[in-house]
Amino acid sequence: MKILVINCGSSSLKYQLIDMENESVLCKGLCERIGINGSKITHQANGGKWSEEVDFPTHTEAFMKVVEMMTTGEGAVVKDKSEIGAIGHRVVQGAEFFTKSEIVTDAIIDKIEEIAPLAPVHNMAHVQGLRSAKAVFGADVPNVVVFDTTFHQTMPPKAYMYGVPYEMYEKYSIRRYGAHGTSHRYVSMAAIELLKKDPTFTGDAEKAKIITCHLGNGSSITAVNAGKCVDTSMGLTPLAGVLMGTRCGDIDPSVVTYMEQKLGFHGQDMADYLNKKSGLLGVSGVSSDMRDVTAAAESGNKRAQLAHDMLCYQIKKYIGAYSAAMGGLDCIVFTGGIGENDELVRKGVCEDMEYLGIKLDQEKNLRRGDEFLDMTGEGGRVKILKICTNEELMIARDTLALVTAK
Repeated sequence: MKILVINCGSSSLKYQLIDMENESVLCKGLCERIGINGSKITHQANGGKWSEEVDFPTHTEAFMKVVEMMTTGEGAVVKDKSEIGAIGHRVVQGAEFFTKSEIVTDAIIDKIEEIAPLAPVHNMAHVQGLRSAKAVFGADVPNVVVFDTTFHQTMPPKAYMYGVPYEMYEKYSIRRYGAHGTSHRYVSMAAIELLKKDPTFTGDAEKAKIITCHLGNGSSITAVNAGKCVDTSMGLTPLAGVLMGTRCGDIDPSVVTYMEQKLGFHGQDMADYLNKKSGLLGVSGVSSDMRDVTAAAESGNKRAQLAHDMLCYQIKKYIGAYSAAMGGLDCIVFTGGIGENDELVRKGVCEDMEYLGIKLDQEKNLRRGDEFLDMTGEGGRVKILKICTNEELMIARDTLALVTAK
């Protein structure tokens, strides 16, 4: 079966077409600036790459163009859209209503829209994508939704509740939900499989205590015990946790009210300040991109060095905390754009952690291009792995399982 995997943003549509017979990617691409002047599509297939400016008033027109690119011209990978057996959609927020992936119904779309206040930008975009997909592909092609939050639904109340009046949870569903769950699920499952095959690992891989570090423009840390999430760093929204590209991460809540007084910001203006102007960008004053921050630090920029050091320090603290919460640690996984490619961050995180059995092989840490890499140093008791995440494949697998279930 060929499955189209979709990730809709408010003005974007990312896609991959995956042949599930061998899990190969037939094509992938991005529609940008939907509903904005200068919209375009970039399509990659058959070893080539094409970009074209197209008017995309809505996601529906973007879907129609995706079908055109997949079925005609040099980038064609199927003869007709009827060859697509199902569509899998990433959805950021499922709240407590969705504990697993689901085949889409009108009622499910309505519920995703209903809980949109918990992720207003993301969920409304997903709703648009779901309705557009149904309009373009028809009712006979099943759609499946895979939620970023479902992997974190195994957290116990002591981990997901906040110390605010309980009625805030009862009335408004205020609690920790986490994010990047599809990525954390994929890499933790991959880590368990790698540990099973590793003759140097003497523990029970199925019961392994794993900390997965998804580090990118948005970053989150998750504690996984015996394959289940028991805690995660992001909270009600993706603003919590460690320092990120433009997000502040964990701060004293009174900092917000104090800054409001000093800056005259309120409501959405303050939310934008914390989400879009803080983090690596706000501290370094250079960029939200870790590569730019590192380059600036290496040239002597003290604020850039501070941003780098803050990120490594905060990740290190989460590893220590989650090791305590799980009563031990068997494995650390680095993934995401920074986790997979930034050897300096991995080095900074793992330094001075020998007391936990964490010892990094510095030569292996410098290697590039490996999808799976064991970077455990000699004498290290905790496995240190780099695993390239593949959220699209995880979504495709869930979609296949649901649409072929007896």
